[in-house]
Amino acid sequence: MTSTSTVDYQRTDGRTLRLTFAEPEGALRGGLVVLHEGNGVTDGVVLLVASLAGEGWLTVTPHIDGGEGLTQQDLLDATDITLEWLLERGVEADLRGVVGFDLGGTAALLVASHRRLGAAVSVGGQRVAELPRLLEIAGHVTSPWLGMYGDAGDEAGGAEVEQLRDAAASAKVATNVVRYAGANHRFDADPGAAEEAWQRTLDWFDAHLR
Repeated sequence: MTSTSTVDYQRTDGRTLRLTFAEPEGALRGGLVVLHEGNGVTDGVVLLVASLAGEGWLTVTPHIDGGEGLTQQDLLDATDITLEWLLERGVEADLRGVVGFDLGGTAALLVASHRRLGAAVSVGGQRVAELPRLLEIAGHVTSPWLGMYGDAGDEAGGAEVEQLRDAAASAKVATNVVRYAGANHRFDADPGAAEEAWQRTLDWFDAHLR
């Protein structure tokens, strides 16, 4: 398993952000930013960072304070700093992507609608309360975006995913929204769906980060 490291990255303007990252052992294919769930950088997030690095990507997750005071701008600022860290390591814009799971999935969609990156992937995420806002965001994504959602335990989930797919289809970049009937929003109740979502994630980055 690829090892991970944690650093406090300080920019020239004095801002500091804690980053956990893993480097691939072989050739560098590009760089990925992992946006973590609401519980912070958990063992699962660290495992994800290491797993993506094992696929050839320099992978990094910023430690973002997920408190009630977190704003959209805070999230974008943290992502920008992390992208700058990747750039300093030779990863150009078209080889940088972002991926988020659970709450981070919603964050990845937000970033994809405000920044031009090589690709973005959302796996799960909040939908019910956020749907009107997500529909607006999805129609204006500026980075190729893949969204994957489970709808188990949510009778309205399937209809909401279809609305999100329709909204994303109006964007001027490549998009794809996949619904997994029977999988929950964290994809931990259906190993088959989780495995397929993982492969779709890798395929999306393979297709767009080049």
